[in-house]
Amino acid sequence: MVALTIPARPEYIALGRLALTGLSRTRSLSAEVVADLKLALTEACSNSVRHAYDEGREGVVEIRYELQDDRIVIEVNDDGSGFDPETLERAEEELDEGGLGIAIIRALTDELEIGPRPGGGSRLRFSKLLV
Repeated sequence: MVALTIPARPEYIALGRLALTGLSRTRSLSAEVVADLKLALTEACSNSVRHAYDEGREGVVEIRYELQDDRIVIEVNDDGSGFDPETLERAEEELDEGGLGIAIIRALTDELEIGPRPGGGSRLRFSKLLV
């Protein structure tokens, strides 16, 4: 497992993508799989950056990468204000702002879990099969 903690600011999301690129080089992942994962990771991190912290409150986004035999698992955590699962579900159904990012992640990955993070905040975990 590799973990990266970045400030919850848009300009740092590229670091998460760079770490993913480096990790992908340890296996022969197709360019398409890497591109899909980068987009899913960008959407997940962007959600934390945009929605987790109140205006003016500093925060962090933690990204965990797990390269398993048959899949890659990526988890994005923040210790922000969390979210209301009902609101998320409605946003996904209507594909309005915030809902489209989750729809993109769902379309690009094989498994997606979204929920509260133990101790507060949010946790988004997705995986992509590599076989």
